[in-house]
Amino acid sequence: MLATRNILLIVSGSVAAYKALELTRLLRKAGAAVTPILTAGGARFVTKEALAGISGSRVHDDLWAAEAEIGHIRLARWPDLVVVAPASANLLAKMAHGIADDLATTVLLATRAPILAAPAMNPAMWTHPATAANMAALAARGVATVGPEEGAMAEPESGPGRLAEPAAILSAIERRFAEGPLTGRHVIVTSGPTQEAIDLVRYIANRSSGRQGHAIAAALAALGARVTLVSGPVAITDPPGVAVRRVESARDMLAAVEAALPADAAVFAAAVADFRPEAAPKQKIKKEPGAPPPDIRLALNPDILATVARHPASRPRLVVGFAAETERVVEHAQAKRARKGCDWIVANDVSGDVMGGAENAVHLVTAGGVEDWPRMPKEDVARRLAARIAEALA
Repeated sequence: MLATRNILLIVSGSVAAYKALELTRLLRKAGAAVTPILTAGGARFVTKEALAGISGSRVHDDLWAAEAEIGHIRLARWPDLVVVAPASANLLAKMAHGIADDLATTVLLATRAPILAAPAMNPAMWTHPATAANMAALAARGVATVGPEEGAMAEPESGPGRLAEPAAILSAIERRFAEGPLTGRHVIVTSGPTQEAIDLVRYIANRSSGRQGHAIAAALAALGARVTLVSGPVAITDPPGVAVRRVESARDMLAAVEAALPADAAVFAAAVADFRPEAAPKQKIKKEPGAPPPDIRLALNPDILATVARHPASRPRLVVGFAAETERVVEHAQAKRARKGCDWIVANDVSGDVMGGAENAVHLVTAGGVEDWPRMPKEDVARRLAARIAEALA
């Protein structure tokens, strides 16, 4: 799969940079040609000599030396894929804002090759709003990510921010080149719950874990699709090789979906809150002794599924909604499909352990009828749905 591929590997400043050596070895073993770029920060953790020895290629680390020999534009046009591993918080911020102050950032700004970033940083840095905003901007531009994972860090603490293992990064790279029935297609997937603020500390949400939506995104990517995953707040790992846009509210989710259009298909698996508080105070609502609880007036949230299904300019060819029901599941799903204007509805009974659970039993409601799928792992539901989407777009 990688035998004829050119991979430009950018190694930035992170203690996890040593894993770039193993990733380079795996890429070479798979047959890829690897040219490394080592940033000044990356050189604090691995040497040019080590990267050169494993890659079998010259390591570039200086903008002006490269300019004198081959030029950053030629270097930017050489790869089939640019892999940034590890991608430090600093480098991701520069990528998001288009800063080009060294060889790595100049090439990243000049290249038109797809980019796969493997973030690595302290959990406090990964969860900082600035990093979240930078990742959202990169996802909106189609930059795919793999990881980070949760685990022990170099510091005596643990949490999200650990660089994905080299084998996982290699798998994400291979998926980028996999020829499948959805190669060349763009699919938008929504996943997880939304959180609708009551005040600065409280919110309305639901029990959705995002596991089904994330599995669908992974299954579509495995078939070759370019996937944009718009996810509400979840506690699960991002699917590898997928561009992830993180949001909180239903209004945020709609804006992110519309920004990701056009697409060949859209799958709305997120459990979007139907209502939000009409007004969210800027301070915490205090409980006063002897006073009654506050009245919270609710407003309707935007209908993301119906909005996209009736989009005047950029309606995807295939729009798939989800219906989480507790009674008369198929009947309600059929009515929802007609009401929303979408093509398919995937309906399931959530009165048991489906939300947050590992399995699902769904009914696929289309214009042609109803298919009752047996209970199976959510990953199998995702693969089966992805295969049906590929057939519909063929």
